[in-house]
Amino acid sequence: MNLTLKSVSKTYPGGVTALDNLTLTIPTGMFGLLGPNGAGKSTLMRSIATLQEIDSGEIQLGDVDVLRDRDAVRRVLGYLPQDFGLYPNVDAVTMLSHIAALKGVDSPAQRKEIVEALLVRTNLWEHRGKKLGGYSGGMRQRFGIAQALIGSPRLIIVDEPTAGLDPEERNRFLNLLSEIGENVIVILSTHIVEDVKEVCSRMAIIDQGRLLAEGEPHGAVEEIRGHTWHKEIDRDQLADYRRDHMVISTRLAAGRTIIHVFSETDPGDGFEAARPDLQDVYFTALGGTRQEV
Repeated sequence: MNLTLKSVSKTYPGGVTALDNLTLTIPTGMFGLLGPNGAGKSTLMRSIATLQEIDSGEIQLGDVDVLRDRDAVRRVLGYLPQDFGLYPNVDAVTMLSHIAALKGVDSPAQRKEIVEALLVRTNLWEHRGKKLGGYSGGMRQRFGIAQALIGSPRLIIVDEPTAGLDPEERNRFLNLLSEIGENVIVILSTHIVEDVKEVCSRMAIIDQGRLLAEGEPHGAVEEIRGHTWHKEIDRDQLADYRRDHMVISTRLAAGRTIIHVFSETDPGDGFEAARPDLQDVYFTALGGTRQEV
């Protein structure tokens, strides 16, 4: 099953274009949607989740017309937005049971079975009686996935899910998403390149509502191999190099600045061939870094 978007556009009052004639096919598996803040990612996710209207275009989930049959989409959708509220004085079992009832699981025995299985799967079983207000950031995100999995969804959308998580919780969360993504469409919307690199088999990069690149992360890296160069410079030289080259990333090391540039040919001037990574792909697609490191 694929999620297909054709010529999707959305402009907000005031003239801000969030989606600009975007066409994209998202297959079963983990799909990374990369872009800077304000790129249109959240607008796209809300539109797919039937939470807002688009101005024009088509969105199709398998044989379901997302724009015309919203109820059919919502029955097979699991959604974890960037900011989601929790009832702080309610425990996980009670909350998940309530959500399961709202999703049409009428049998108390069946709700109990579903809730217990999800708490085990998200590694929250030992905390099942704890009030949600006492959950850590990572626990909150895992609870968010648990509620999104109720109803055996065929499409799961997660928006900036690892922002603010410590490395251990981030790895745990990404491993959980990878497991889930084996049989359903999971869209991971993020600006964190490493998240996509680690768990996604396909990806797209968008900015200002436009599709800039799509494909397999490894293949995208290979496409710029031989066209990425690096050099160590003084920090006060950076403006000059930005003027003369397409600087795609910068980082500080022992007081010096290491720059990566994109060039079809050897730029000379002491540059050496670099081993590109997905961050280089990302910034190349965006046309260079947006700010100094």
